[in-house]
Amino acid sequence: MQSLQTIKRRIKSVKNIGQITKAMELVAATKMRKSQEAALLSRPYAYAALEFLANLSRASSDYIPRLLEKRPVEKTAVVVVASDKGLTGSFNSAVFRAFEKYAGGNDIGSPTSANLRKSDFRYIAVGQKAVLYLRRRTGTVEQSFVKFGDYITVEEVRPLADYLISGYLEKTWDRVLVFYTNFRSALRQDVVMRELFPVTFKKLKETAEEIIPQTGRYAEEGHGALFQSTAHATEKEYIIEPSPEAVLEELVPHLIVMQVYHIILEANASEHAARRLAMKNASDNASEIVDTLTLEYNKSRQAGITKELTEITSGAEAISN
Repeated sequence: MQSLQTIKRRIKSVKNIGQITKAMELVAATKMRKSQEAALLSRPYAYAALEFLANLSRASSDYIPRLLEKRPVEKTAVVVVASDKGLTGSFNSAVFRAFEKYAGGNDIGSPTSANLRKSDFRYIAVGQKAVLYLRRRTGTVEQSFVKFGDYITVEEVRPLADYLISGYLEKTWDRVLVFYTNFRSALRQDVVMRELFPVTFKKLKETAEEIIPQTGRYAEEGHGALFQSTAHATEKEYIIEPSPEAVLEELVPHLIVMQVYHIILEANASEHAARRLAMKNASDNASEIVDTLTLEYNKSRQAGITKELTEITSGAEAISN
């Protein structure tokens, strides 16, 4: 059995850790609420952007924006969105597992083989944890984007969006896959693989269905009239000034920037929710350890008192005899 002083030191250490994790839980909860609000408020705009892009991608026109052109897929850019910091529970590992699962069952090949280093795949990391993971698993990172911050703006994510857009236009890659975590609720975050390029109506519709919340203030709006039927959607006509070419060349990249912005918002909200839950579990575990150590301390102290009383009684009996 440990000495009383050792147990007291352990109790003090665990209590200090519990106070730290409790404070981190409160901070993460505050950040989660703010980032959740930002993500939820951005959803109606994201829905409108997806609907407009869907209509553009299916519209019959003599002019097709370069970002909507279809071409054979030869090279793929894989974007992995993780956190810059740790203490997020399974938040990062869930994204990495989804990537490994895709790598094991699709084009990339077995995640344990050299196929991860094939030249027709380019890896882009968002978050310091993603940088470390991709460098370890694939050996190279085409580009990295870190320290976006807790509450990001559109301008902060624009370098990432512009990099993906320019790479597609320059035919550095013909497809862009994004692995990130979608915020469902404070207790549930789902890992999603979104195909950002090439832009097609079917994929945009699937993306919209993935980000529509099942319950809450935006559920009814999202599931209502976000996408019309194919027959009605093709009847829409747009009057564009000064010309379709001039407007679409500026508008389509902007809508894609907003999609990237929405991805980062969802990932941030999910990160803070995961960190809050991880710190709550850590605080609860610290409380349980303190209770266990306190019980052990009391037992040890009681055993010491009983031993001293036994020695005193034995000594008194020896003197009286």
